Amino acid sequence: MNESFGTRLRSRLDKYGPLCVGIDPSPALLDAWGLDDSPAGLERFSRTVVDAIGDVAAVVKPQSAFYERWGSRGIAVLESVIADLREAGTVVILDVKRGDIGSTMAAYAEAYLDRGSPLAVDAVTLSPYLGFGSLEGAITSAIANDAGVFVLARTSNPEAVALQTAVAGEIFAGAAAANAGRAPLGPVGVVIGATLPSLEHPLEQLNGPILAPGLGAQGAAPADLARLFGPVRQAVVPSVSRAVLADPERIRELVLRYRDDCAHHLSS
Repeated sequence: MNESFGTRLRSRLDKYGPLCVGIDPSPALLDAWGLDDSPAGLERFSRTVVDAIGDVAAVVKPQSAFYERWGSRGIAVLESVIADLREAGTVVILDVKRGDIGSTMAAYAEAYLDRGSPLAVDAVTLSPYLGFGSLEGAITSAIANDAGVFVLARTSNPEAVALQTAVAGEIFAGAAAANAGRAPLGPVGVVIGATLPSLEHPLEQLNGPILAPGLGAQGAAPADLARLFGPVRQAVVPSVSRAVLADPERIRELVLRYRDDCAHHLSS
């Protein structure tokens, strides 16, 4: 029997520390590295990051959009990145933020969560703004494939405050219902920005992982994690990208520094 997503994630976090590293090969970062904004530059960037962090980061989160912009050539690079990370045992979250209904949602789930897909990952990010019920097909597929999903709930971008505050309670309740009775963590996580000043909803019943982007360039620091997440801090997966990717010579050093700082603040 395969391990559940929650079991794999918990084991990886316990062994390597609470940190997710985003791979965001934006045109600006490619330029900063002295690379061409091309599929070749994309591959060089991605390979450098994977080689630097594959054995020290618990979780890695490629941003699909930066690969999709190059069509089939970019997707081929993404497939290779995913395959290499998963072979190394790294938990891979693909940041795609998909959200749809019926057969379209089922197709997205097949593309990213079905074990036989060339893009199969451990988990994907999902948008719930067609209703939490619209995610049922993806959640069902995730469970069947021992995978997971992370549902956007309270992100760090200021444009989303009014909308997300209004529906966050429904998202948390839906995730908690899907995760009920599962250990050590359920398959339905939520995305909550580490830059938020506070949370309006208690999360003790969530029973799932919390992906917390915003470290570094967006302004959040490891010390913010315990303040924001308090009693559910052991479920938090802080995420950092630009702050550790700016200098190709220091990626590993910076990842280790963030990882250890996050571990210190989330265990204290």
